[in-house]
Amino acid sequence: MAEKQQQRNNHRTPSQKKQGAEDVKVGQKFPLTIKRLGINGEGIGYFKKKIVFIPGALPGEVVTAKVTEITPKYLTAKVVTIREKSEDRIQPKEEKADQVGGFELAHLNYEAQLAFKDDLIRQALEKFTPKGYRKYDIRPTLGMVRPFHYRNKATFPIRQAGSAVAMGLYERGSHQLVNLKKIATQDQVSMAIANRVRDVLVDQGVSLYHEKKKFGLIKTIIVRANQAGQGQLTLVTNQADFPAVDQVVAALRAKIPALIGIFQNINPGESSAVWGNETKKLWGADYLDEEIMGLTFSFSPRAFLQLNYEQMLATYETAIAALDPKPDDRLVDAYAGVGTLGLTMAFAVQEVRGMEIIPEAVADAKRNAAQNDIHNAQYEVGAAETVFPKWARAGFQPTALVVDPPRPGLDPAFKKALVKARPEKFVYISCNPSTLARDLRDLQDSYRVDWIQPIDMFPQTPRWEGVVKLSRK
Repeated sequence: MAEKQQQRNNHRTPSQKKQGAEDVKVGQKFPLTIKRLGINGEGIGYFKKKIVFIPGALPGEVVTAKVTEITPKYLTAKVVTIREKSEDRIQPKEEKADQVGGFELAHLNYEAQLAFKDDLIRQALEKFTPKGYRKYDIRPTLGMVRPFHYRNKATFPIRQAGSAVAMGLYERGSHQLVNLKKIATQDQVSMAIANRVRDVLVDQGVSLYHEKKKFGLIKTIIVRANQAGQGQLTLVTNQADFPAVDQVVAALRAKIPALIGIFQNINPGESSAVWGNETKKLWGADYLDEEIMGLTFSFSPRAFLQLNYEQMLATYETAIAALDPKPDDRLVDAYAGVGTLGLTMAFAVQEVRGMEIIPEAVADAKRNAAQNDIHNAQYEVGAAETVFPKWARAGFQPTALVVDPPRPGLDPAFKKALVKARPEKFVYISCNPSTLARDLRDLQDSYRVDWIQPIDMFPQTPRWEGVVKLSRK
């Protein structure tokens, strides 16, 4: 028998020899033990020495997996049945959790979600290995008492499909819109406003965008709500011309008294970007006001504000405690947005300087400083890696720095300027553990990490947020 098997092996093609018994096909089913969760919240197991990513599976579970995709380095699969269930598995509060994005961890109990986010930063540090990372003080993730209905901004595509109208979220991994009238993570004010907007548009016979035919007026409904229960509405349109706009605005005002401002953003074509370049006011207030740590901030439609008000406050309180601002501090607020963080510390320091690449945000920051009677803060349009070195060349020497960069992390030129300026106090707010770990490695010769505080900004999702206190070596 062994001789016959050797003869069969000798007659295989090179491709057949390479694949051998480890050949896997799409649609193939097999039992799989889940070892851990990946950075996107998917279960991870191993089949014939190849890593398998399987959404919806939890560590410790044994599932029947069905292969959905094959690549040279990994397989993706879906759960057919759960043979052995994790004790941490729960029934998701969101009915469509297994269909739409934003609920990748909804089947995992909340304490286990927080533990997963503790592990995310540890995985990132293991990958980039900054000096001494094994001794970092990584504090338990700060969670929410009620980890639902926290999103104060709704961005919902709306589509016409035959006689039906759909508004909601896209199916995971597709461009198929799932119609949703309630969402477990959306706050009640923004969700109620969005539903009423949808009804008004349908009642008024407003043309809605048709995905396949590539025509129609309204593409996306964007609602931002504040803690006072007021709403700001932006209708993203496929063209500048808005037929019967006055009639539509009047109907929106009559049906939705919570609205204080209505805007149109023009985004023609098939771009995947939500926003176009031009926004114009159709009616009402230019800004939506929000109180943050005793100050009043005004937000234009495109201005950035964290979607989770409660956890934003926790983040700011943690960052301010870490920075410990003093009357003689000269503070730089990099990636400043509309100035929410820097201005909350302005009364405690000598000077605040901030920079931001979006001109509208800088205009909002200047307005926010003025309306809160803050005169020791200045904001400038430009990238941190350009503005920060320019200030240094002009003789400005910061004593304190807070950064809150986007997911790509700190620009190399900014890190170089930071190491040269060497402010004594430094706080890094991160939304991406991987780029944070990389940046900590790059800054390791100049700064030590005092502690890392993860904060659960987005419950039910694998997204990570954290505050890092650093001190100059």
